[in-house]
Amino acid sequence: MNNSDIQRLQHIRRYCMDIAEFIERFGKSFDTFTEDRAYSNAVSMCVLQIGELANGLSDEFREETKGEMPWGMIRGMRNWIAHAYAEMDESIIWETATNDIPGLLAFCNRIIEKNLEKEPVDKPSVLAKIHAEQKKTETEQRKPRAKNRDDWER
Repeated sequence: MNNSDIQRLQHIRRYCMDIAEFIERFGKSFDTFTEDRAYSNAVSMCVLQIGELANGLSDEFREETKGEMPWGMIRGMRNWIAHAYAEMDESIIWETATNDIPGLLAFCNRIIEKNLEKEPVDKPSVLAKIHAEQKKTETEQRKPRAKNRDDWER
């Protein structure tokens, strides 16, 4: 699996978690979903983005995992939302959000975790890099600053 696929799966996972958060926030009611345009638009946009990201997964990865994930249907859902938005059947989006997205989230979590296990232990983590950058910035901010024009020349 290449790094680009992992990055795309991480983004897909984030959109899946966003959908779960919207359902938690607005409630698990189809009536609320259809009546609240902010709710339905937010979920629809996440589903569209998931399809867009799935489209960019490598052919090899999609082929390897086609038995676990219906990539063609996921990409098709993106196209349907993008090109036939006015004709969308909200019940299909709702069913996708409540029935299919949890499985996609579990799939992404499993693949990402499996890939992280393969990474070398001595590789610096992203958090370590961020921490180092913060320390560097803090050190630079502590340097004395010129108080007047005469100090600039020293």
